[in-house]
Amino acid sequence: MRAIPVVREAIATARSQPVASLISIVMVTGMCAAILLTTGRTVGAEEAVLGSIDSVGTRSIVIRADTDSGLDTSVLQRLASIEGIEWASAFGPPEDVVNAAIPDGPRVPIRMVWSDDLPAIGIPTRQALPNHIGWASASALSQLGMPDGIGGVTSTSGGDFAIAGEIAVPDYLQFLEPLVLVPKKMDIKDPQTVSVVVVIATRPDLVASVSKAVQSVLGVKDPNKVKIATSEELASLRALVQGQLGTFGRGLVIFIFGVTAILVAAILYGLVMLRRKDFGRRRALGASQRLIVALLLTQMAGLSAVGAALGTIIAEVSLAIGNDPLPSLSFTLSVGLLAVGVGTLAALVPAILASRRDPLKELRVP
Repeated sequence: MRAIPVVREAIATARSQPVASLISIVMVTGMCAAILLTTGRTVGAEEAVLGSIDSVGTRSIVIRADTDSGLDTSVLQRLASIEGIEWASAFGPPEDVVNAAIPDGPRVPIRMVWSDDLPAIGIPTRQALPNHIGWASASALSQLGMPDGIGGVTSTSGGDFAIAGEIAVPDYLQFLEPLVLVPKKMDIKDPQTVSVVVVIATRPDLVASVSKAVQSVLGVKDPNKVKIATSEELASLRALVQGQLGTFGRGLVIFIFGVTAILVAAILYGLVMLRRKDFGRRRALGASQRLIVALLLTQMAGLSAVGAALGTIIAEVSLAIGNDPLPSLSFTLSVGLLAVGVGTLAALVPAILASRRDPLKELRVP
């Protein structure tokens, strides 16, 4: 409850000094706006660039194998023991299928798929008819002549499959398009031949190490019939872009915060000197040093919050009008909180000086 009177007094003091309060708000507003319009724009551009790089799969490892290489579904069990893998799936050799209602229609490749996480590619875990239900991409459905996303297909070997719906093909599986997948349960006793294995690392910087580990557990008969493609170069590019832009942004933020903190401290020191008689009277009336410090810090924290909000709004509107990339919400909130913290800390030294004013000296009549 003691904090409420301090807050009320801080608000009253700020309102009684409109010029000084306005200057403080303008300083913090300018600080937030400057950071968001410079570093914020850079962060937004960085996120856009990284998003573009990530869209082509900076974490993917693709293993292609000939059917006689010896690569089979048992590789998924061995991959499960490797740390740093977020997702892995094995795909069987392609087999052409046609719309059962249009025997002479276009042919589309169908693949069996084995995975412990089918929902990651849009396929439900439970199937009404296991091993006989397929899921197709928009491209495959268009070629098969199934605008409703359902129907039946017949393979060249005579197998029949029901198409139960459409799946959105992720970036790292685009090379398999047009894509029709039939999920199958893995039989440990009867491993099936696979022609493609896709592994997704948990982080881009782990691609190189995970790739080496994956290569060591393939268990193929002829390594020359296996090709491994990774996004290691893209991962390195991602780290380089993130490092360079991040270093520039941090340096600029520190510079702007530092300059603003010095200016705020100088302004508050001048205001304290102008109000030294007021602080002397407060001390003479029994106000403690801690109360004087708390009063000034609370006042500056409130003014900084108002300035941070105004600066954020101005910067966001300016970036939106200019069609510039907007920084993430977490970055924007962090800048606002740092602005309030910097403004409050900048008031600490002037507040301590004000609390140490000698009431007898300040109230002495010349």
